[in-house]
Amino acid sequence: MIHYLYQLMYNRIFLILLFISNFLGTIYGYYWYRGQLSVTEWYFYPFVPDSPTATLFLCIVILAILFNKKYGLIDALAFTTLIKYGVWAVIMNFLYFIEINMITPVGVMLIFSHSIMALQAFLFLPHLEIKPWHFYVTAFWLFHNDVIDYVYMQYPKYGSLDRFSDHIGYLSFWLTVIVLILLKTLVPINRMR
Repeated sequence: MIHYLYQLMYNRIFLILLFISNFLGTIYGYYWYRGQLSVTEWYFYPFVPDSPTATLFLCIVILAILFNKKYGLIDALAFTTLIKYGVWAVIMNFLYFIEINMITPVGVMLIFSHSIMALQAFLFLPHLEIKPWHFYVTAFWLFHNDVIDYVYMQYPKYGSLDRFSDHIGYLSFWLTVIVLILLKTLVPINRMR
């Protein structure tokens, strides 16, 4: 089954369909953040819409595959951000269901779409090729984003969960550590030249 999925990842028609769906999801994701971005200082813009930026990185990875190119930094950023923000959003939506004591259709849609985000990262593992500096820049981007989110309070707003922002920030820090370990572990050292 896994071998079949990996073969599918290099089928041009499938990749084009995957690109279109992720591109549309990226546009919708940035639209989703329109309210928060409208009250955000311009210099924080790159760090507020985390999930759509992750899928934007994935769109670039898919285009690179289609055009037979490699962009190691984008590979590393896509892999880590898809998992981190995919998992983060799933956890936040489950916590929100608990907090409001009900399940919402929008929350279910977000859990489904963000689960797919995280899974897509693993499908592209055979394509990943990074150098050490790609790893370090990615680590800097992720930790810097955590600081912007939880020191400068630019994290995605989840209604009544805001009162738990210190705990959510702590979770986000460990998600960053975990995705960096996954990147370092799942991309063989001999490919990190």
